[in-house]
Amino acid sequence: MEANQGHGALQSGQTDFLARLSSTDAEDLILASQRKLYAKNEFVFKAGDAGRHVYFLKHGRVKICQPAQDGKDVILWFCFAGDMFGMAEAAQGGGRIVHAQSCEASEVLVLSQTELTEYLRTHTDAALLIMQVMAGRLRALGDVIVNLINDDARTRIIKLILRLATRHGLRVGQDIHLNIQLTHQEIADMVGATRQTVSGVLGDLQRQGLMRLENRRIRIDSVEFFDEMSNPT
Repeated sequence: MEANQGHGALQSGQTDFLARLSSTDAEDLILASQRKLYAKNEFVFKAGDAGRHVYFLKHGRVKICQPAQDGKDVILWFCFAGDMFGMAEAAQGGGRIVHAQSCEASEVLVLSQTELTEYLRTHTDAALLIMQVMAGRLRALGDVIVNLINDDARTRIIKLILRLATRHGLRVGQDIHLNIQLTHQEIADMVGATRQTVSGVLGDLQRQGLMRLENRRIRIDSVEFFDEMSNPT
């Protein structure tokens, strides 16, 4: 991977559904939706709720969690500005099987099943884009499952960092900046590890000069390391 000069997103548009819509489609989506605000830690929906709405995140951050039998939620992924969530149950009917909880003050656009269906009938490009987003999300979850089976905790943590950097990172000179605040516990919940293990791995990576942590934001200092982990031989 050749480093770009200055600032540049790696693949940030990949998950930003709203930014990938045409200006007309985006305006029509906003007009068709209701705007809702959620405070930090407030649930957008919980497992067991009726799945009658689809959500588009305008601002903030929302985590999608799978309830576990031991009472500890497993974080499946984070939604960032522009992301869509809540589609699966709204498309096929039935109750929610996951939680959606705001990590910070967030603004969300909400469409009912009926409103979304009507919107997609007249906005075919948006319908195709939704298919692409859902396919990409399914592929990413498949990769997570394979990693959980085949990789040790250190490798899972490194792959998570690189996956987030690829989708949401910014290239600044020779560095990659992941401008997402993540706690060690959140990382642990995403890779099936303990918080202590995450702290140990991140500390080790920092001592090796491969990355830094600044206000819970990750800076990858070694482009060579990024390339090696992204393209293993």
